Amino acid sequence: MGELQFFNTGYEALFSGLVSAFIAQFIKVVTYLCTHKKINFKIFTTTGGMPSSHTAGVIALSTSVALIEGVSSMLFAVSLGFSLIVMQDASGIRRAAGKTAATLNRLVDEFVQKNHEVKPYAALKELLGHTPLEVFCGMLLGVLIPFVVHYSRQIF
Repeated sequence: MGELQFFNTGYEALFSGLVSAFIAQFIKVVTYLCTHKKINFKIFTTTGGMPSSHTAGVIALSTSVALIEGVSSMLFAVSLGFSLIVMQDASGIRRAAGKTAATLNRLVDEFVQKNHEVKPYAALKELLGHTPLEVFCGMLLGVLIPFVVHYSRQIF
């Protein structure tokens, strides 16, 4: 039985994408720990925040494809197109949805306080999308990790 090929395959690209997204989420946990002086593992499974793990993951996939197949390949063009859509969604539509949720939460809170009512539902999640800076930092992480993974084969 042959040895599993990792480098220059889809496994390398997938690994780079998953590791990049994982590191982005880990950075969010560490940042929360530094700012709030307590650990909150829930942050590891949430969306939004610095850096964008969605962006880090998809850009890592695209960067891996570029390193393996070349930037002129059809596969790179498709993966980059997909990545750009995810990045636009993260900073556009999902961010707008988060702002809408924040406004609705504030309106419901004001109504409840003014009318001494019981809150009709739990607060909507507000941290859904990303600022352009969070997307940019996710992109940097997503470019860096595949280079580390791809060229680590020379070490191992």
